[in-house]
Amino acid sequence: MSISRTTSFGEYRLNRIGLGTNRLTDTPENRRFLDRAVEAGVGLIDTAHLYTGGASERTVGNALAPFPDNVVVATKGGYHPGGGRPERLRAELEESFERLRTDTIALYYLHRVDPEVPLEETLSVLSEYRDAGRIRHVGVSEVSVDQIERARAVVPIAAVQNRYNLSEREHEDVVDFCERENIAFVPFFPLRGTTRAPLDEISSRYDATPQQITLAWLLKRSPNIAPIPGTLSFEHLKSNLAALDLELSDDDYATLNGA
Repeated sequence: MSISRTTSFGEYRLNRIGLGTNRLTDTPENRRFLDRAVEAGVGLIDTAHLYTGGASERTVGNALAPFPDNVVVATKGGYHPGGGRPERLRAELEESFERLRTDTIALYYLHRVDPEVPLEETLSVLSEYRDAGRIRHVGVSEVSVDQIERARAVVPIAAVQNRYNLSEREHEDVVDFCERENIAFVPFFPLRGTTRAPLDEISSRYDATPQQITLAWLLKRSPNIAPIPGTLSFEHLKSNLAALDLELSDDDYATLNGA
C-alpha cells in the first residue's frame, strides 16, 4: 500500500510535510516566501511565541492573515520555567493572537512541560481557551506517553511535537502511542542524521537528496508523522515537498533503521 501524502489534525487534512519558522523575520522577502509556500501546498506552518523574539509569529500574521481554510498555523507558548503558570501562559497567548492577527488559533502547543507547575494546572488554561473557541486544537511538546495521558485527562490532544529523526529516536514509544491513538506526531529537527553512511547510496538509487530520503523515512515510519523542516529558501522548500512522492522499499527502510 502506498504512503499517504496527507494526515489529519482534527478536522483538517493536510500534506504531511509542513514548514518550521524558527528563523523567520518580518521582511518583504519572507512574507512572499510564506505566500509561495502555501501556493506550493504547505498546509502546516509551525511557529512559536519565542521564535525570533516574536517576529516569526508577526511575519506569519502579516503575510497570511486571515488564514486560508486549508492552512493550519500552529504556535506554542510556555517554553521557559515558570511559563506554565496560568497568568504567564495567558499573557503569551494573547500576544500570539495579536501578532498572528487572528481571534482563533487552529493548533496551540504547550511548548514545554513546566517543572515548576503541575501539568494539569497549565493545561486547564488551554482547555478554557478551547472551550471558548479561541483555540481549536491543543498540542503538547517534548513529552512522554505518561505526560500525554495526563494531558488528555484535562483536554483532548490533537498533536504531539517531539524531537525525532533518523539519529535521535528516544521517543519511539511516543510515535507508536500517537499512531494507536490517532494523534498527529510532529517531529522537530527532522533532518538531523543526514550524514549516515547508507544515505548516500540509497539517495543515489532514488535520484534524491539525503534530506529527501530522511523525510521519506519519517513518512514511512508512521502514517501520523508530519515533519516540519525549517527553511527560508523556496528551492529548499520545494525539495522537501518532493519527498512526499518518494516511497522507500521495505529493505531500504530497514537498512536506515539499523544504521
